[in-house]
Amino acid sequence: MKKFELQETTFNNIYVEISNLIIDTKHKVQTSLNSEMVLLYWNIGYHIRHEILEENETNYGKEVITSLSKKLTEEYGRGYSRSNLFNMIKFYDKFKDNSIVQTLSGQLSWSHIVEIIKIEDGLKMRFYLAMGINERWSVRVLKERIDSMLYERTQLSKRPEKTIENDLKLLDNENKMSIDLFLRDPYVLDFLELQDTYSEKDLESAILVELENFILEFGREFTFVGRQVRITVGDRDYYIDLLFYHRKLRRLVLIELKLGEFKPEHKGQVELYLRWLDKYEKNEGEESPIGIILCAEKANETVELLELDQSGIHVAQYLTQIPSKEAFEKKLYQAIEQAKRKLIHE
Repeated sequence: MKKFELQETTFNNIYVEISNLIIDTKHKVQTSLNSEMVLLYWNIGYHIRHEILEENETNYGKEVITSLSKKLTEEYGRGYSRSNLFNMIKFYDKFKDNSIVQTLSGQLSWSHIVEIIKIEDGLKMRFYLAMGINERWSVRVLKERIDSMLYERTQLSKRPEKTIENDLKLLDNENKMSIDLFLRDPYVLDFLELQDTYSEKDLESAILVELENFILEFGREFTFVGRQVRITVGDRDYYIDLLFYHRKLRRLVLIELKLGEFKPEHKGQVELYLRWLDKYEKNEGEESPIGIILCAEKANETVELLELDQSGIHVAQYLTQIPSKEAFEKKLYQAIEQAKRKLIHE
C-alpha cells in the first residue's frame, strides 16, 4: 500500500512538473510568435512605403496595395487585409528606428500597436506606449484609457513638453514614475453606479465594492491599506477616509472624499493627516506621503491661492457620470491650455 502511495505521489509530482513545463513553453512560444509577427508587420510596412508608395503616384500606389492585399489574403489569410496593410505602413512611419521596434515587439501585441498608432500627437502616443508597457494593460484596458482621455487628465499633460519628455524617459529607462504622471484631474468613477443622492459613506462603500476598478483608474502600482484609518493626535481621534500605498512612488497616498465643493478648511485637515503619517507611518527609504482630496466641485482660483502643491496635497474632481465626449474634450483641453499659459507667464 505504501509503495502504491509513493508511486502515486511521484506520478502527481511528475505530472505537475511536466504540466508547468508545457505551460511555460506555450507562453514562450506565444510571446516569441507575437514578437516575430510585430517585426514582420513593421518590415512589410517598410517595403510598401519604400518600394510602392515612394515610386508611384498616390492613387496608383493605393491600387497596388489593394491588389497586394487581395493576393496575400488569398494565400495567407485575413491578417493582410487592405486596412491592416495601411496599419503596417503607419507603424513603420511612426517608428522608423528598428531598435525601438525590436523592444516593442517583445512587450506589446499587434492589437496594442494598432490602437496606439491611431494617436496623432507624438507625446500622447508615447504616454500610452510607456503606460501600457509599464502597467501591462490589456488591449481592452488600453482602449478604455484612451477613450477616458487619461493623458489629458494627468497632471503631466499640463506641464511643458520638455518635462513631459523627461518624465516619460524616466519611466521608460529607469522604471521610475513622477507624481505628475500619477496625479489626475478629474478622476472618472462612472463604474460606481451611484444613485442620484448619496452620502460620503455611500461613496466610500461603493469604492470599496469596486476596489479593483478604482485601483485601475489610479494605476496598478496602487495598493489598498485601509478604510477609516484611525490616527490619534493628543487626546483626539481622527479618521482618514482611504489609505493606499503606491509601490513605484514609494509613498503612502491618503484620499479624502468630499461630496460638495472644495473648501479651504479641507487643506488644514489633510495637512494634519499627512504630518502624522510622515512622522509615524513612513518607513525608511520611503518618500513623504501625499494627499488627494476628491471633491464634486472645485474653484481653481481657491486651489491656486492655497498653494496646495507645496503641502503635498492634490485637489481633483471626481465624475460619477462621464459627460458627452465633445464636452469632456473641450473641458480638458481648456484646462491644459490654461495651465500652459500660466506657466509661460510665471
